[in-house]
Amino acid sequence: MTRMPLDAAALRDALTSARFTVDAVLDRIGEAGQDGLLRNSTVPADRALGPADDALALLVRLFILQQDVPTAALTGVIDVPALTAAGYLRDRGADVSAAIDIRPYGSADDGASGWIVADPTPGLDTLMTPTRPDYVLGVSPASTTLAQITMRRPVERALDLGTGCGVQSLHLARHARRVVATDVNPRALELAALTARINDVAVDLRAGSLYEPVRGERFDLIVSNPPFVMSPPGEDSQRLTYRETNFVGDSLVETLVRGSADHLSPGGSLQLLTNWAILDGPWEDRLREWVPRGCDAWVVERERLDVYAYIEMWLADAGLAGTPRWRPAYDEWLAYFDRLGVQGVGMGWILVTAAGRAEPHLRLETWPHAVAQPVGEVFDRHAAAVDAATMPTAELLASRPRLLDVDQETIGRPGADDPEHIVFRQRTGLRRALKADTALAATLGALDGELAVGQVLAAVAQVLEVDAAELAASVVPALRDALLDQLLLPGR
Repeated sequence: MTRMPLDAAALRDALTSARFTVDAVLDRIGEAGQDGLLRNSTVPADRALGPADDALALLVRLFILQQDVPTAALTGVIDVPALTAAGYLRDRGADVSAAIDIRPYGSADDGASGWIVADPTPGLDTLMTPTRPDYVLGVSPASTTLAQITMRRPVERALDLGTGCGVQSLHLARHARRVVATDVNPRALELAALTARINDVAVDLRAGSLYEPVRGERFDLIVSNPPFVMSPPGEDSQRLTYRETNFVGDSLVETLVRGSADHLSPGGSLQLLTNWAILDGPWEDRLREWVPRGCDAWVVERERLDVYAYIEMWLADAGLAGTPRWRPAYDEWLAYFDRLGVQGVGMGWILVTAAGRAEPHLRLETWPHAVAQPVGEVFDRHAAAVDAATMPTAELLASRPRLLDVDQETIGRPGADDPEHIVFRQRTGLRRALKADTALAATLGALDGELAVGQVLAAVAQVLEVDAAELAASVVPALRDALLDQLLLPGR
């Protein structure tokens, strides 16, 4: 059947008229219904809807619960013939079912809202089936995390590499004058185009792998949750395009990082949510070698999985749990990892910035602790934090930094001259902490953005009756750490 073009504006109007929004849906299905869907169970939401057959209830049943809905009931709610002709609804006689998932989407922190189009959620109500190779994943914890870590300063050009359902483009369009989105999967480009059209967002969609569709072009911001899963190479017909390729091990991620310098404008950044192999030797040394010349990098390992947990997670994601293919596939993955020497998998965030420093700043660390999402501002401020932390001492002493969203925790014995422990802890961002002695605590506490560091150190030295030069020598290294960790924000 030849597909007919769909009037996306008419569909948007229909979804709006039915109040098919995040708040309205959550209000109808309740907390139990939402929690059930997170477990891939539709029963709590179905019970919450009860016998309701209003427009909102019908759309929830059709697109979110994946139920057959009477065609007659949808008359006047959505254009069933048009959606069927476009291939997005299936004719079941007196009923229709959804061939796609149209789901309300909202982001409170940047205001990106509307609807996301993807393939229906697999495995609802324990009905596990193998995932189709060209499956287009909807909004996932990974895509949400990428959106939350993405810096959101206004930029001229942004690239959504491996766009999938197009959710990152929806965010990028709010602060980029032009958004280019790429994918190797034709079905992903089709559904991402519908996502963009329904939300009335302009996105330049292009087919191709990695940087091929943007050869010779540069961007102020590149974001990607690439198909990083390190599965054994196989036939294209068996490979899940949204998550894996035939790149060996983590070489796809390496290629993205190494190639970023050719596609970043001066000062531009690449942000990845991805994983990398843990081999013999420090993982930091391997990834440090990937960073292009002239670029800064900040790599944060958020989680470490052993090979067994990693393989089991992705075999279940492929719908192989409980099938005869589970153990043979498991053994194939183990043999592949043995050949590559993979001992574990690091999962986390990569930031590469075309900073153009004579001495690039490379920071690779493990930070598995809780953070206060969104942390996009932390990444946005990273270049300035590096500038402040590495400035010459004379400039540092003349600068006027200030504490940012920090609590001071003091522990000591009653009546003691000095506390035993003083800790400055961030309330936002990565929630880092800095242990301080009395001199450092007094210095940090007085830095309010008005006084220069040198003025504060002179005053603290006078109060503590110590030599000002010696005090500066002991405190300045800690101030550099505080600037890099963004407990202190650079001032004038």
